[in-house]
Amino acid sequence: MMAPRGGFFDTDGEWAVEAEGVAPDIKVEQIPEMVIRGRDPQLETAVEEALKLLETEAIELQSEPEPPVRWKRPERE
Repeated sequence: MMAPRGGFFDTDGEWAVEAEGVAPDIKVEQIPEMVIRGRDPQLETAVEEALKLLETEAIELQSEPEPPVRWKRPERE
């Protein structure tokens, strides 16, 4: 077992963790025949959708939240 080594923040600007699933917006079936031929239906659909969204949606980058506290040093007296 390994502890997560990196972090990322979600669309709400909060820190998230690895291995936390995300429900798909668009369901795409991974057809084995296509995958065997080297195709990736999920990736191809995602790229097509992203290119469509680039034409209609503005992109606004969020600032990075404060880093999570991974440990605390004891207070000295």
